Amino acid sequence: MTHTITDTPASPLRSSRAGDIALIAVFAALLAALAMLPPIPVGPAGVPITLQTFGVALCGLVLGPWRGAAAALLYVSLGLLGLPIFSGLRGGIGVLAGPSAGYILSFTLYALAVGFIARWAIRRFRGTALAAALFAGSLGASILLNHPLGILGMSINADLPLGVAFVADLAYWPGDVLKNILAASVALLIHRAFPDILRRRGVRTVAPHGQQARPAAPVTAGQPTTGRPTTGRPTTGEGSAGR
Repeated sequence: MTHTITDTPASPLRSSRAGDIALIAVFAALLAALAMLPPIPVGPAGVPITLQTFGVALCGLVLGPWRGAAAALLYVSLGLLGLPIFSGLRGGIGVLAGPSAGYILSFTLYALAVGFIARWAIRRFRGTALAAALFAGSLGASILLNHPLGILGMSINADLPLGVAFVADLAYWPGDVLKNILAASVALLIHRAFPDILRRRGVRTVAPHGQQARPAAPVTAGQPTTGRPTTGRPTTGEGSAGR
């Protein structure tokens, strides 16, 4: 009896997961790098202006909801475990007793919300409309999540009335608008260079002209490419791609 040995190709799903893990790690490292830039203390509580929120918005805008949130969560978790990767090269659980605690704890939810908005917008808009949607969605998520949690943390840890903490938070709004404009612009460039970065294998996506586009189905090892299929049905490679 003769046995035929065929090479088994790498699983597309496994390859996709490895790529996702790499992107999550890269964007978590980006957040740490942005936190190393000199902070600018502002307001009565001394919460500094940094580029961290720019990085968190970029996580969601580029990676989508789940990978973006994972990158932000990885960054926050490593910082709370003691790595000096927060603003001012601080780290450790003691950061949660400072006035910036609410802003830090909002990062994961902020990236998650921005990611959902980005995924929705990229399927429906192009060009200037897409840039406007990314900016509006990112800024809206910041207003609804990042700022309220930051105000609450500032009020609790700095012993400030909520009204005073709210007024102190207003100092961050102009910079927040600029950072979200920058994040939307950078994300738009990345999506133009890598249009499949939010596309899953086997999931239908919207083509540039609004038509439904289906990813090409790969041919699995050992599958006949010519002649009549043994199953009696056309050979399309359906089921070979991971989801």
